[in-house]
Amino acid sequence: MLVVIKCKMRICKFIGYKNIKILCNIAFVNSTHNTMAQEIERKFLVVSNQFKQEAGSKTHIIQGYLAMKPEATVRVRIADKQAFLTIKGISINNNTTRYEWEKEIDIEEARELLILCGNQIIEKYRYEVQKGDFTFEVDEFLGDNQGLIIAEIELESENDKFEKPVWLGDEVTQDVSYFNTMLLQKPFAAR
Repeated sequence: MLVVIKCKMRICKFIGYKNIKILCNIAFVNSTHNTMAQEIERKFLVVSNQFKQEAGSKTHIIQGYLAMKPEATVRVRIADKQAFLTIKGISINNNTTRYEWEKEIDIEEARELLILCGNQIIEKYRYEVQKGDFTFEVDEFLGDNQGLIIAEIELESENDKFEKPVWLGDEVTQDVSYFNTMLLQKPFAAR
């Protein structure tokens, strides 16, 4: 089962979260109904800063987690002047595939939702690097994860072939310690 939010947000009183809470209508959808987009991605460590010279864009990202459960995560993200609410399902097929639902939201609502995340916040710069038919999203982490740089590539199928840039290091797709939610629990700087 995966979580989908039909999002109509309002802020209200709730004692456990410093008088702030989200009200959402939550529907549980079986993944076999294919009502959510499927995300297929691979993740790699980055071994040099050469990607910065090849990047077409750079975005500052602040993201927080409203829920972090094995079966689904609920994330709020501000990327420069845009904001998104995202739900990701459980990873399958060696952590390469999972279901994802994303909705653009008002940036002021996103700022209020980040308050609910408490210390469950990750900050990073994202660089987009085009290589052939694919785009690498390279995240340079800040704060407790400073020094960590990870590249992700989204694929159409798990069997897609792609050119590996010289700055791409070891693949860490199957290593859950590099999931953003895990980097909150055990930051890179603490390793």
